[in-house]
Amino acid sequence: MAARIRRDDTVEVNTGKDRGKRAQVRQVLPREDRVVLHGLNIVKKHRRQQSPTEPSGIIEVEAPLHLSNVAVVCPSCTKAVRVGFKRLEDGRKVRVCRGCGEAID
Repeated sequence: MAARIRRDDTVEVNTGKDRGKRAQVRQVLPREDRVVLHGLNIVKKHRRQQSPTEPSGIIEVEAPLHLSNVAVVCPSCTKAVRVGFKRLEDGRKVRVCRGCGEAID
């Protein structure tokens, strides 16, 4: 299975409280079809102290978003676009922007 969204991609959120905001992908969770974005979808969690070095109390963490709620931002046309795939002459498979046709990788 080819990954349409990869770590360090810039994506735009389509739905939810962070709609319209752009962020970098911090982590991809392929089994759950989710991504964790840097600085977005912040939720508060109540945490008991596990060890003396870890913080306790109410902490803010980045929660995962579903893949269907984000779109990759094309580096050449700077729009949130769908991603397609194309084989190059040398046999490599690259991601391409469905809007302008340029390679994303």
